[in-house]
Amino acid sequence: MLTLGVNIDHVATIRQARRTVEPDPVTAAALAELAGADGITVHLREDRRHMQDRDVRILRETVRTHLNLEMAATEEMVAIALEIQPDYVTLVPERREEVTTEGGLDIAGQQARLDKVVDQLQSAGIPVSLFIDPDPAQIKASAATGAQFVELHTGKYVAVTGEAQAQELALLHRGCEQAIALGLRVNAGHGLTYWNTYPIAQLPGMEELNIGHSIISRAVLVGLERAVREMKQVIRGVPLS
Repeated sequence: MLTLGVNIDHVATIRQARRTVEPDPVTAAALAELAGADGITVHLREDRRHMQDRDVRILRETVRTHLNLEMAATEEMVAIALEIQPDYVTLVPERREEVTTEGGLDIAGQQARLDKVVDQLQSAGIPVSLFIDPDPAQIKASAATGAQFVELHTGKYVAVTGEAQAQELALLHRGCEQAIALGLRVNAGHGLTYWNTYPIAQLPGMEELNIGHSIISRAVLVGLERAVREMKQVIRGVPLS
């Protein structure tokens, strides 16, 4: 059954705007789980712009579903992951000047380095997912690393409408099929909302959707528990009332 990973980074973004103690992403994670979230996703960035080391360490002790740690493939982040032992790690590209993650990792262009990082983490019992565009070469390279998962980047799909969106959905569909044929498990995420998620949820073999900004944005208006419950309904095909 398709599951929902709730990304709580933007709760921390609000907190860091004033560099105070609220809202606490740890509390947000607990509320999301109570509302039916199947997992909690956090991105510990190198510049610590939102999530902090303290957050991740406490979440490791308190999350009762599973904790997905998004991170850059750097020595610092690998060391943190090996210490904290999240349920799995998603390796993502990261640039200091970007507002949010832009595009997928270039696995094929840095195969040897990523092979080593994947091996370090999975040898320690931490499954690895690679955040990639639905490009055949990147999917093939991802399988060659030995990673257990890929997370298909849905940013291009959500950025367009009409026929262009249908074409992006077809690319994601083919990406799912190729990844599964190569023995990879498939997640997806980036920019998904209450209005564009269901077609992604219907892709064959899709295991988990990681969604953050849309849920937290809606939570500001209707509350986090309702926002999570409604996204769970959407991925099952029940439109917002």
